[in-house]
Amino acid sequence: MQQELTFCAPEEDADSRLDSAIAKHCPQLTRSAAQKLLGCGAVAVNQKSTVKNYRLRAGDFVRILLPEPVDDTAAPEEIPLDIVYEDNDLLVVNKPKGMVVHPAAGNRTGTLVNALLAHCGDSLSGINGVIRPGIVHRIDKDTSGLLIVAKNDAAHRSLATQIKAHSFTREYQAVVYGKLRQDDGTIDAPIGRSTADRKKMAVTEKNSRSAVTHYHVLARYDGFTHVALRLETGRTHQIRVHMAWLGHPVAGDPVYGPKKVIASLGGQCLHAGKIGFEHPRTGEWMEFESPLPPYFTKFLTEPGEKRI
Repeated sequence: MQQELTFCAPEEDADSRLDSAIAKHCPQLTRSAAQKLLGCGAVAVNQKSTVKNYRLRAGDFVRILLPEPVDDTAAPEEIPLDIVYEDNDLLVVNKPKGMVVHPAAGNRTGTLVNALLAHCGDSLSGINGVIRPGIVHRIDKDTSGLLIVAKNDAAHRSLATQIKAHSFTREYQAVVYGKLRQDDGTIDAPIGRSTADRKKMAVTEKNSRSAVTHYHVLARYDGFTHVALRLETGRTHQIRVHMAWLGHPVAGDPVYGPKKVIASLGGQCLHAGKIGFEHPRTGEWMEFESPLPPYFTKFLTEPGEKRI
């Protein structure tokens, strides 16, 4: 049944914007949520639909119809998985380029989580909720490579603690634009939400968190450099943001790279090639490696692929 919220505007709300008044009187709704409801005709003032910048008058009766709640529970799907290792506590999966890790707006099916639910059933940790069962850390849709999945909450907590303590090894390989001056280096620059574009991350001192990336040059090409990168922290888009900030964005990156992308790559040339951790039950150190996928090696070996 659809939920309804109502209020009568008091004298103090006279001449207030309707979206602001809704956020004030209905604490479960933000101003942006109120604007969306106004945009889809779910708000009426004195029984008539209106707009977000409507100015209230004392005594106005506001009625809001909330949409039916959406079931966010991910559904199992029989999608092939490249499982590198599995036991009763965890899995190490080699994720292909182009696969989303967990369901979200625009990607409700075909994700790694959908595949994991079919493979593991109910044997996944529940710490991150029904939308991200078993997911301890993630990699971007267009980043290929290794990630770890927890089968129970105890394993999840142990692995998450290791990540927080920086004892969890995550090493990547990437091809970046230009020629790095030094063969080895460390980027220590905080990352937060971009103030210019809320969909992007950026190196910034405002509302940011510490971020550290270590890099090592593996090979140099005409206009590009093949690098190995080790994460000390794990911020959203960390490698992509740090390399772009350094002046060497990841090849093919459609968000942080040049506007004219390398279409043949279909996204950034970035691979999570190595992962290492202490097993949450046995305490044994475990390490796994994933060879470079075909899209990556093709870009390195075929000169024509490097033309922008």
